[in-house]
Amino acid sequence: MKVILKENIDTLGHIGDIVKVAPGYARNYLLPKGFAVEATDKNAKALEHVKRQMAYKKDKVTEAAKLHLAKLESLTVAIVHQAGVEGKLFGSVTNMEIAAFLKDNGIDIDRKKIVLAEPIKQLGEYSIPVKLHPEVTATLKVTVTAS
Repeated sequence: MKVILKENIDTLGHIGDIVKVAPGYARNYLLPKGFAVEATDKNAKALEHVKRQMAYKKDKVTEAAKLHLAKLESLTVAIVHQAGVEGKLFGSVTNMEIAAFLKDNGIDIDRKKIVLAEPIKQLGEYSIPVKLHPEVTATLKVTVTAS
């Protein structure tokens, strides 16, 4: 089934793309949530007008992501954990804990956008990428100290 995307979806494509997906995925997820519309002749003809609107929306989302980029890169996340003598943490620091710290400081970011290969298990400073938008990635400084 062919659909026209109304939102950016990481696994499918960008706003305005015509993609082929499984009928069940389109019928049960994309269409009800408003992420896509069916690619019929009528919708394809209306696509030109909608593409201009979607390009504006895409630019607006990118600009918002760049504003978040400036906020995130100026912020240092300081997390205090119990640690052993050699600097090994009792437990670990995960993207959920970093997202909670950011939310407490007024920046609401989904934890799935914080890209950690594996949880932090040692004291120290880390640079962690945060994927705000497919085209915009911020680098967040995280400092883990002992309590």
